[in-house]
Amino acid sequence: MFLLKKVIQLRESSHPDHEKPFLEHLEDLRAMITRIVITLLISMVVCFAFQKQLMEVLRRPVEQVWITQLDAKLPKSSTEIPRPLNVDIWESAKRLEHAASGLDDAQREVFFKSIGDADLAFHARSVALLRALLDVPENGRTAFLDGLDLRADLRKQVEVLAKTMPGTDLEQRGNLKMMSALKPTETFMLSMKLSFYAGIVLAFPLLLLFILQFVLPGLHRREKHVLWPAMAVGFGLFMGGVLFAYFGVLPRALEFFYEWSGSLGVSNDWRIGEYISFAMQFTLLFGLAFELPVVVMVFVKLGMLTYETMSSTRSYAIVAIFIAAAVLTPTPDIMTLLLMALPMIVLYEICIWLAWLDRRNNRLDEEREAREREERLNQLLPPGCDEEDALGSVNVDARKDGDDRA
Repeated sequence: MFLLKKVIQLRESSHPDHEKPFLEHLEDLRAMITRIVITLLISMVVCFAFQKQLMEVLRRPVEQVWITQLDAKLPKSSTEIPRPLNVDIWESAKRLEHAASGLDDAQREVFFKSIGDADLAFHARSVALLRALLDVPENGRTAFLDGLDLRADLRKQVEVLAKTMPGTDLEQRGNLKMMSALKPTETFMLSMKLSFYAGIVLAFPLLLLFILQFVLPGLHRREKHVLWPAMAVGFGLFMGGVLFAYFGVLPRALEFFYEWSGSLGVSNDWRIGEYISFAMQFTLLFGLAFELPVVVMVFVKLGMLTYETMSSTRSYAIVAIFIAAAVLTPTPDIMTLLLMALPMIVLYEICIWLAWLDRRNNRLDEEREAREREERLNQLLPPGCDEEDALGSVNVDARKDGDDRA
């Protein structure tokens, strides 16, 4: 309620020639909320039509986590393994080995020859040998490989892979890629939730416009021209925060949680609904956090913040920013923490500069108004008469007029 009263005071101060009763301000608030709801509904319908593409975009960070984890465990140097190996080749080799698992030796040879790719067949054989080798105790692995009488290049690759442990299970990526839905209605409600979050991003410029029109009504033509660049800056900051979170922070957070679960022996079978909610809220939170300059300038206009207050509490604000970053990105990785904290600190410093600039502009406006008022008064005064005499004569004439009426 206090904030609403402050907003109403700002509305009246921005357009003093058209003061309104309190109920009319509430009517304007109702109109703003109605516009926001209608805009969100339209944007949700548009985003719902592209839900498959949106789902692919949001699931890409999860796949990137899996690729990063697997790529780190695959040997890269040609001196370590005889044939090139990457994530795609290793995944294809696991699928081929799984398809050939039910065949006898002769059938397997025919199957691998029919593939037409000798390198892929080589890696598929190494998958089967690696899976068997990992089930053998470490002190018996050398004897196991000696007994198989393998080719030198195949044995060398299996020994190297046994040290890096890239994983041989076919379902590991599938569980993380496809995820799971445990309720019949979960996927439909997930599509609605995804459309809602994407609708906020799509309609953010209009939402910001409606809010500014309510907070700052009755703008003059010059002020309206300034409003559009301000909206562009606000939307740019919002999208910058969303993209920064999506490409920079979200993959690192997912990687941390993936590694943490693996270190405890817990399978990463994430639910699709929980992941989408986490990813969308995470990115939107960064987008809204990057709106700090816009929010601070509104508070400055409301009189709730000043340049002196912000500059004197800078150290407390920096500590609060680091605490917030630690809560939102609960990882021991200092880089992940700094990826959120440092941009917020830079934005806070920009806010202080904007508050100082606003204070200076207000002082310049007051000085200019005082000079203009003094100039108008000097033009009205007769020659040789100062301001006190003019005010005294005005009071005398006012008393005489009162006596005459009496």
